[in-house]
Amino acid sequence: MSNLAIRVEDVGKQYNIFKETRYTTLREKIVETVKSPIKTLINPTGSEKFWALRNVSFSLDHGQVLGVIGKNGAGKSTLLKILSRVVEPTEGWAEIHGRVGSLLEVGTGFHPELTGRENIFLNGAILGMKRTEIEKKFDEIVAFSEIEKFIDTPVKRYSSGMYMRLAFAVSAHLEPEILVVDEVLAVGDAEFQRKCLGKMSDVASEGRTVIFVSHNMSAIQRLTQECIILDQGRMVLRARTPEAVDYYLTNDFSASGERRYAPSDVPSSAYPFKPLAVRVRNRAGVITDSMLSVEPITIEVEYELDSDITGLRVGIYLMTSRGEYIFTSFDTDDPEKFQSLSVRKAGHYVSRCTIPADTFNEGRFVIGINASSYMVKRYFSDERAINFSVNATGAPGMHWVEVRHGPLRPRLDWRIEEAP
Repeated sequence: MSNLAIRVEDVGKQYNIFKETRYTTLREKIVETVKSPIKTLINPTGSEKFWALRNVSFSLDHGQVLGVIGKNGAGKSTLLKILSRVVEPTEGWAEIHGRVGSLLEVGTGFHPELTGRENIFLNGAILGMKRTEIEKKFDEIVAFSEIEKFIDTPVKRYSSGMYMRLAFAVSAHLEPEILVVDEVLAVGDAEFQRKCLGKMSDVASEGRTVIFVSHNMSAIQRLTQECIILDQGRMVLRARTPEAVDYYLTNDFSASGERRYAPSDVPSSAYPFKPLAVRVRNRAGVITDSMLSVEPITIEVEYELDSDITGLRVGIYLMTSRGEYIFTSFDTDDPEKFQSLSVRKAGHYVSRCTIPADTFNEGRFVIGINASSYMVKRYFSDERAINFSVNATGAPGMHWVEVRHGPLRPRLDWRIEEAP
């Protein structure tokens, strides 16, 4: 009996992008047709073709855990939708052996008019499980999701966080043979994210097949054995996870010094938050990706709000080049500032923070950004927006020629006194 779980051969997915056009009169339409009759016949809607995925091939055996990494828009979610049979490929084919449980973006897999309880049984039935099998798992699912009080409420009334909690609990506990997860860390508080990663680790250790998409390199390294890297819809590498992560982080997949966001970089789900740019400035205010350890570093996040947002917090993740988190900070961590900005009005903003001098060890660091309303919605996240390097010249202890371990190299106030 074959051990094959998934085989993907030359899969591609093409979409039509329709341009918004102003209202045209009948006279204008006739004139346009007369001037460009061939163009009008070939493409009457004015749409453009876009390949979200092209010529992707790989296979996966039962029990393997595969990571999928790449920048926003690389085709990761499209690949998972094809494997979950949510969309059909335009070309190529995917062969899947086993029941597939999918956790894609919020809104996939649940019927909004049904309650949480009814959706649990619906999803189990779709997986081919008997009612008695689902009932054995029901209490465990509800307890894991932490929404006991709302289990008999229609899911259309759930917040995005509640929705994703239940969706993950259902996907992970109904024991599919193949689990497909797209950015499990996109919604929810830190504690629930840790629960999700722990559960995924348990699922993987049970010998089930897992395909995991994430921008969190620490999670990728913890959970996966191999990774594929997608870039502009094409697979550029398949390798063991450490090698793939190093390749991804060192081959300029992250912008340096400044990252500007084009409209195509921002998903529609980010509305009304619109990121414009992220920058790193040195002491002189110059945008650069090369810093001295002995100077302060200023980080700016520029953005627009198309409408008011309640409880918005805009912040940064600071990571090592291997994706290990150093710290997270938000612009409303100060309770007084959070109260004064409880409703952030529509407009153009820059959120700016300064990391003090004598903080970093030498090395390369990555900054991600996050815009969210706590426990309500994550509007936008880019966990590798920019990167910068630090030169430790003049840092504490440089008179000794030795390697200082760790990403930080603070200048501490030591006192040396004779003991009594």
